[in-house]
Amino acid sequence: MPEPEYVTVMTTTDSEAAARHLAQSAVERRVAACAQIDGPVTSVYRWEGRIETAAEWRVLFKTTAACYAGLEAHVTREHPYDVPEIIALPVVAGSDAYLAWLRQETAQ
Repeated sequence: MPEPEYVTVMTTTDSEAAARHLAQSAVERRVAACAQIDGPVTSVYRWEGRIETAAEWRVLFKTTAACYAGLEAHVTREHPYDVPEIIALPVVAGSDAYLAWLRQETAQ
């Protein structure tokens, strides 16, 4: 399979304010064309040997594969967690008009 040209990148954080900051600052820096926030969602996970349950807000970024490294660095730097979730998924298809807009908005 060829390398994807576009990716969606997901993270979660502990507050709506933190999610809004991550989303807006990524779009301002053009490492993402768009970011969607939803939540709260309930996350269940193991951290430091204990099972935890927390309300979190999910941020889904739309970007190009070429911008992924910059977006990952941005999220890592701006995120309040010690080990933030940063997962990229390939976009295998999309409308030509939307993908052209995505490229335009992440052009640096």
